[in-house]
Amino acid sequence: MGSFPLVAGTQPWHKCRVTLPDKLPNGAKAVAAPALARLLADSALSRAAFAACGFPVALADASAKGKPLAYVNPSFEAFFGHRADEVLGRPVITLLFPEADGAASMFNDAPARLQMRARCKDGSGAEVELSIGMVHGVDGLLTHWVLAFADRGEIARMQEELRVLRAIAAAP
Repeated sequence: MGSFPLVAGTQPWHKCRVTLPDKLPNGAKAVAAPALARLLADSALSRAAFAACGFPVALADASAKGKPLAYVNPSFEAFFGHRADEVLGRPVITLLFPEADGAASMFNDAPARLQMRARCKDGSGAEVELSIGMVHGVDGLLTHWVLAFADRGEIARMQEELRVLRAIAAAP
């Protein structure tokens, strides 16, 4: 399962529990910060939604050089053959699109949908439709790129088969 790397001795985010004291040191009653509670709930909801997606999803860090992967979901792992711990922190373009012309500029037109050939862990190519979205922080600055992949391999095979059949039908 895709996740952020853990520091030794810590638990995954979904197993962490926050316990607040009943009373503060000054004797006042403790009250959970509603904004923090909502932020944590929204974060857990987003991660659960990404993890449940039946198609490959990845988040790339927009503020780091090379746009390294910050998250991949289980469908990404299954489709591309990479485990999360193998790809987190690696630049998305050199990992998935090393031979693609114009891949370095694919973020310039975001949000966008692109037909591309991606490389899997075993070296094979995969025809994908890549949807690129943006995540902005509260300050309005771009923080992450959302990369959603749709497998277009079967469609490409069917189109090629149709082209061959049409050529056969048109032959005298």
